[in-house]
Amino acid sequence: MAARAFWQGQIRLALVSIPVEIYSATKSGAKISFNQIHEPSGKRIAYEKVVPGIGPVDRDEIIKGYEVSKGNYVLLEDDEIEAVKIESKRTLELVQFVDACEIDPLYYDKPYYVAPQDDLAEEAFVVLREALRKAKKVGLGQLSVRGSEKLVAIKPCGKGLLLETLRYADEVRKGQSFFSDIDDKKPDAELLDLATTLIDKKSAPFDASEFHDRYVDGLRKLIDKKAKSKSGKKIIEDAGKPAGKGSGNVIDLMAALKKSVGSEKAAPAKKASAKEPAKRRKSA
Repeated sequence: MAARAFWQGQIRLALVSIPVEIYSATKSGAKISFNQIHEPSGKRIAYEKVVPGIGPVDRDEIIKGYEVSKGNYVLLEDDEIEAVKIESKRTLELVQFVDACEIDPLYYDKPYYVAPQDDLAEEAFVVLREALRKAKKVGLGQLSVRGSEKLVAIKPCGKGLLLETLRYADEVRKGQSFFSDIDDKKPDAELLDLATTLIDKKSAPFDASEFHDRYVDGLRKLIDKKAKSKSGKKIIEDAGKPAGKGSGNVIDLMAALKKSVGSEKAAPAKKASAKEPAKRRKSA
């Protein structure tokens, strides 16, 4: 089944308009969700809309409200909310260009792929892509979709473009308050060298396929085992104990780092990936 476009419209750069299609770059396939079940009957539990002191209420008696103070609400009708919604325009205008490093990673929200809508749009699309690549810039604009307006950044991505929605300033917490109690002093030079050596030894090209959600894998394994079990009894997986007989005491940082570096040297080299250059395989 072909992917469905999240948005169709035009990217506008000054007087140039480029028809494009935007597709979600992510999918939610790994998460496992649970339902609440009434154990004696095995049936799913349903929820009713209730008002304290009154009981269940009809759906047509429910409207939206915004709490302005404890227990006090401003009530809003659906048509009042609809009137405020921004018209879903079919044009994304690039109004500013910035260096990618100027955007703090905290602001990035969700990625989307951008492709030309047809063969006629391809030439202008490629020009925009290569111009961004040559200038080493990211284009900024605001995308109106589904009644709201999103701040977005566009940059080259292989043969296409990558659009990433950005959080607005009031959606991001500043970190200074969380870091205010951390001492400003410089670390010991030898400790820093040991830690840097350990980082260097564990450095490798990023490959997302090498990482898996072990919790989800464990849940799937448990669900499969439970589904095949006829007894219906509990199946408790043995998580096992951490390796070693750690005393629980705080280990000297210097000794721990030296031991870590030493174990990295003693460990057998991993099989080099076919994607890694020959020089890297040789050094491994």
